[in-house]
Amino acid sequence: MTGFGTADGSALGGRLRIEIRTVNHRYYNPQFRLPFELSGMEGPLRDRLRQLLDRGHVAVTARWLEPPPGEGTVLVDLARARQLVAALRELKRKLKLKGEPDLAFVARQPDVLTIQANGVDAVAWGELAPIVEQAAGEVLQMRAREGQALATDLARRLDAIAELARGVEARAPARLGAELERLKKAVTELAAGVRVDEQRLAVEIALLADRVDITEELVRLRTHVAACREALAKEGAVGKQLGFLAQEVLREVNTI
Repeated sequence: MTGFGTADGSALGGRLRIEIRTVNHRYYNPQFRLPFELSGMEGPLRDRLRQLLDRGHVAVTARWLEPPPGEGTVLVDLARARQLVAALRELKRKLKLKGEPDLAFVARQPDVLTIQANGVDAVAWGELAPIVEQAAGEVLQMRAREGQALATDLARRLDAIAELARGVEARAPARLGAELERLKKAVTELAAGVRVDEQRLAVEIALLADRVDITEELVRLRTHVAACREALAKEGAVGKQLGFLAQEVLREVNTI
């Protein structure tokens, strides 16, 4: 489900901001963009967010609003830069483009320039946890609002399905009578004065009655609708259960 949360907090003497964005996904699929001081926290972050969010594509970004004290060293990956420039020139040659590789563009590419802090420790989970909890709490609130809106809409749709099922059930006897009349008329026309085996006709009528009887399908449909209502009333994630039940509802509707 869709969610967004952000929180600021103190860590290592600096000011850290964490943003969490989630969109719908069948499984828990986290992605992290963390400063190097938080590189050791990816595991605890992954585990805690799995507990809190359960499912979804989860994008976590952390950045310093105020960097922690301590001098840093800018490192240049010349090999990476040369590869980028060579690739750009090859692209220029093959596509017959104009211009030369731009320094600013090359410098912006990942891993070309990195900053290595001197004398700055890694962030401890105790400092990070309150910020994560606050950001995740905002995500959960947004998800809850979306979930409530979806639950209200699904409840209306379940009411409509139940009402239509009652209408179909009321019309079922008339449908059976119409099918029987159609069968008798077809037999009479085909017989054209030839004596009809009444016993055989009775068997065919019984088979027809069994084929057009939808009592079992209606019972299952009502059961699935009731199960959907129970799922909507539960706390926690019920998306997988509702997805399965929706398939079963569709199966019965198609059969009917």
